[in-house]
Amino acid sequence: MLRALGSLSVRHRWLVIVVWLLLVGGVLVTGRSIGGSFSNDLSVEGTDSQAAYDALVTTFPEMSGDGMQVAIHDDRGVASAPVRGAVEDALAEVSSQDGVAVVQSPYGPQQQMVSPDGTTAVATVRFTDRAVDIDTGEIAAAQTAFDEVEGLGTQVEFGGAALSGESGPSGSEVIGLAAAVLVLLIAFGSVFATVVPLLTAVLALGLGMGTVELLAELTPIGTAGPVVAAMIGLGVGIDYALLIVTRHREGLAAGLPAAESIPLAMATAGRSVLVAGTTVVIAILSLYLIGIPFVATLGLASAITVATTLLASITLLPALLGVFGDRLDRFRVRRARLDHDGGARVSGWHRWTRHVQRRPWPYLVGALTLLAVMAIPLLSLRLGTADDGSAPEGSTERAAYDLVADGFGAGWTGPLLVTAEYAGDGPEQTQRSAAALASAIADVDGVAQVSPPVLNDTGDTAVLTVVPTGAPDDQATEDLVHRLRDGVLRDQPASAELHVGGPTATSIDLADRLGDRMGWFMGFVVGLSFLLLLVEFRSIFVPIKAALMNLLSVGAAYGAVVAVFQWGWLSGLIGAEPGPVESFAPMMLFAVLFGLSMDYEVFLLSRVREEYLRTDDAGGAVADGIAATARVITAAASVMVVVFASFLLNDERVVNLFGFGLAVAIGIDATVVRLVLVPALMAVAGRRAWYLPRWLDRLLPRLRPVQVDLERPKVPEQAAQGPGSRTRR
Repeated sequence: MLRALGSLSVRHRWLVIVVWLLLVGGVLVTGRSIGGSFSNDLSVEGTDSQAAYDALVTTFPEMSGDGMQVAIHDDRGVASAPVRGAVEDALAEVSSQDGVAVVQSPYGPQQQMVSPDGTTAVATVRFTDRAVDIDTGEIAAAQTAFDEVEGLGTQVEFGGAALSGESGPSGSEVIGLAAAVLVLLIAFGSVFATVVPLLTAVLALGLGMGTVELLAELTPIGTAGPVVAAMIGLGVGIDYALLIVTRHREGLAAGLPAAESIPLAMATAGRSVLVAGTTVVIAILSLYLIGIPFVATLGLASAITVATTLLASITLLPALLGVFGDRLDRFRVRRARLDHDGGARVSGWHRWTRHVQRRPWPYLVGALTLLAVMAIPLLSLRLGTADDGSAPEGSTERAAYDLVADGFGAGWTGPLLVTAEYAGDGPEQTQRSAAALASAIADVDGVAQVSPPVLNDTGDTAVLTVVPTGAPDDQATEDLVHRLRDGVLRDQPASAELHVGGPTATSIDLADRLGDRMGWFMGFVVGLSFLLLLVEFRSIFVPIKAALMNLLSVGAAYGAVVAVFQWGWLSGLIGAEPGPVESFAPMMLFAVLFGLSMDYEVFLLSRVREEYLRTDDAGGAVADGIAATARVITAAASVMVVVFASFLLNDERVVNLFGFGLAVAIGIDATVVRLVLVPALMAVAGRRAWYLPRWLDRLLPRLRPVQVDLERPKVPEQAAQGPGSRTRR
């Protein structure tokens, strides 16, 4: 099918290219005009924090929306008449604006929010909706109202849950693209051969990002969604095109005309790309099984860009190759070189593989030890949601956080809300019960302050604001939430319905839910990948080896992420603030990394199996397969690493985390795993690596192996035969 599709795209190449240009342009323009915005909806059905929110919607609708903290700082004193008057005028203007439920003045009689030194005050603007539904214009209008306060020379900063923020391209993708150009020029040595993967990746990314923007109108997608999707789409787009172009160049070097070489490349490398890309898409879409919309839609954005990349790889790419035809290697910057040369010579990759095959156990033990040591920090993984204290230096969210934390204590940056429903007790009894509850909560370790209970209009529900001693992302705050739920609230009368909510509690519940489901989710992705590889390679050993090696490389990447983003090792070099690992990051990283690492596994072992079916020589097939693919896998991995690493320049911490984790994992996978573990393990297994019981062979669907049309002489055995090799007569 891929061979026929490649031939069709070559014959009608200009039509295919024009259709792609029109499609990409139309989707991008439509996405810009009617597409939605990106915001974070961290609600988790069935949790205590969601129950608290539902109670607020019913009994305190004016408190059910998310709030924006306004931090006001003036060394001359915020209680001075000019500053106080300007602040109260601004709050009066904000209270009359659309979308605003209630404002709280820092000078109110019930709760003074002026720091002890009198230089900092905090006002609160609570919107009618949660952050995911607040119009950005409403937030901008509320902030603009404080322009006169700033005109007095007073510092005004904004933070809080309502500022979910818009995230988009930061310019780092341009740097990644430029670095990818350099890597491709070094790998191919040809301008035309470099241009084809870049054009394919950029057009595929344009189609994917336009589709994601359109989708955001129908379902909430987190602010990190478009950036992570762009990161992954750009990386795999160049990667997949590079693999296919390399195989096409081998055909050209062997004397095939472009009209034959392109369909052959599609039938071989194209098939590997399709299998690998499908694995990536399925793994990412498996996030829907977790049952948390926020995480699932983040994955959906990435899956869309990978899917458009696959579409471009099997339609647009052969058309572009058809345009250049036999002239693909014109305009060279250096002499073209193929390490394998059709198997006609012994390359450095041959010698390296044979060296590992002669001494498999020391290399196997050494590589496994290295990956295990890198994974050690994973044992202290703490999931959570970084607060505004981890926001970029210079941002208004970070400045507001620092002002509030310095003036009042870190707990004020993310207070908890406790809802208490006392059905049928009457307002007076509700007031007494809520006051007793407030007193009991105040005695709990980790509580800095509890506000007086506020009753609703019917007098059957009270809300208490609980200020922790620690910051929202501190372990102490997480422990406090669990202590309240398992201790004080549980000890209250059974007739009372009590819940702990607020953005901080929601983040904690999200981390707990994801932590509980991480194990079976990973098991599902590993099992699914095992089945795909079992059908593709018809071997028991190969999919087991692939799953274990991928788990090791992912574990090592997790360890590096914990060391940098949680422990703070070298975090200053990339501008990241230490804090918990974003609760959804491990699952997202696992789904993406497991799928991406399968790319190289499928591409390498497809070539090894192709050689094995042709020669029946297990050891020689591994050496030939690695020699034929090592250069392109190294180049492809280098492209991914530089693209992912470029996103460390983004201002959003979660994007930094993804870029770092993906770059580390791909680097490990393409070096330690592919060049050390694969030849060592395949040498230990020998011919047994391709064993499949007959009964299982009959049960599995059969994919017809691709017949390669190139006659290639065997590499002369100038090195000792590796374990599992057999010389054919």
